[in-house]
Parts: sequence; structure tokens; C-alpha cells
Amino acid sequence: MTTLPSSSSAALRASLQSAVLTLALHRPERANAFNLEMTQALQTALIDAEKDSQVRCIVLTGTGKVFSAGQDITEMKQAGGGISYREHLEKTYNPLILQIRKMGKPVIAAVNGPCAGAAFGIALACDLRIAHSSAYFVVGFRGIALAPDSGVSLLLPKLIGLGRAQEYFYSNRQIPASLAYEWGLVNRVGGFNYRRVVRQFAEDLARGPREAFAAGKKAFNEAILPNLEEALNREGILQEDLGKSSSHQEAVRTFLEKRMPKYD
Repeated sequence: MTTLPSSSSAALRASLQSAVLTLALHRPERANAFNLEMTQALQTALIDAEKDSQVRCIVLTGTGKVFSAGQDITEMKQAGGGISYREHLEKTYNPLILQIRKMGKPVIAAVNGPCAGAAFGIALACDLRIAHSSAYFVVGFRGIALAPDSGVSLLLPKLIGLGRAQEYFYSNRQIPASLAYEWGLVNRVGGFNYRRVVRQFAEDLARGPREAFAAGKKAFNEAILPNLEEALNREGILQEDLGKSSSHQEAVRTFLEKRMPKYD
């Protein structure tokens, strides 16, 4: 195995084996939640991977037993009330989602555990999803009184249908891996053999026809997701307004104080 220090940071671990680059989200003390360092490290790693001829497939996963809890709410709170949610999305998740969709190399989300909020959007943007049998997905935005962002508003209904997407946004209930597979949200589910399933799938893609894969992905994007960038922009506008709402302020307080919110 070759370790790639240039693509690694304290918040992201990178390793290369058999032309498969594995990028592991690593903030175990925060359930691998995204902060600015992690987001920027992932953006840089993907740019490097696209240019690197040694890399023919990318696997995105989390360290430990969690994929990612999504955006680190504590970081947002520490930034103060003056933060622009639209500008934040334009700097972080929007370009990350577009990067993944525009990459000519296959990107697999290896969902090793809970996956929520913005991390759910990142997993949805990947070409394929392989989940551990104990993993589950949570839309998550209801918990902080925001609308879905990070492409969730477009990508989730595309995969599971509008009615289901709205139900799980409204309820904030978990979508277990088995149900996600039944609905076509994930491509494979593995238990004790989860790591082997991920490795075999990724190595098979790494041996495939790179140019054909890149052209096929571009064709799928143009046919199914021609309005992705527009959807990301709309999400930013909605979050900008909601970020100033009393409901969101109450939701953040109750999230940090671990109590039930009281909305007007």
C-alpha cells in the first residue's frame, strides 16, 4: 500500500492500493463531522486524484464506525450570527458535490456507518454507494430547522422518489441499509464481508476502460442531472433565509443544549 501524504491532513486520511485511492474522513471526536479543514482537504484530494494517473477509482469512507454526521454545528455556532449560509455552501459543499459529479474517475461512497445531513448529500453525489449492514442514512436538516442542501433536494428524490424523500425529511427518521438497498439508494450491502465487497468492486472499476467510464458518467449527468448546479444555487438561497430564522436559532440552541425545541 502506498500512502499519499500530500492528500492527507489531520481530518482526512489517504491511501493508494491497486489503483484505488481511499479517502477516509477522520474526526473521530466529532463523529467525522465536516469542518472547513476537512472540506478543503477533500476538495484538494479529489483534484489531485483526477490528475494522478496512478488513481483509477476513488473510495470515500469514514474512519471508525461512522461515515459522517454532516456539518459540524459547533463550528457554525462559533462563527457567530454573521455567517452567510449561502456563501458557506458556495465555498464548501456546492463545489464538492460538483467535483464528484464531474470527475472522470468512478467515485464510490463506502458507507461504513451513520451518514447524515451534508455527508448524505456527498454520498448521494458519488457514482455508487456500498453500505455496511449496520449503516443508516438520515436527511438530518429538520433537526436544525433548515431545508436540505448539498444536493439532497435533487439527488434524494431522483433515487427514492419525491414522496419518500419528503417523508424522511419531515420525519428525520433513519433509512437503514437494508431499506436503502431495497429502494435503490445503495448498490450493495455487506456485513462481515463489507470490506471485501468494497475492495472487489473498486478494484474491478480500476481495471475498467477509463475513457468510456468518463464519457458514460458525463452522459448520465447530462441526461439525469442537467440542473444540478441550479439546484445547488437554489438550496443556498433557501438556507440564507432560513439561517436567519427564529426556528433555526432555536433548533441550534436545543441541539447544543440537548433538549426538545419549541417552535413558534
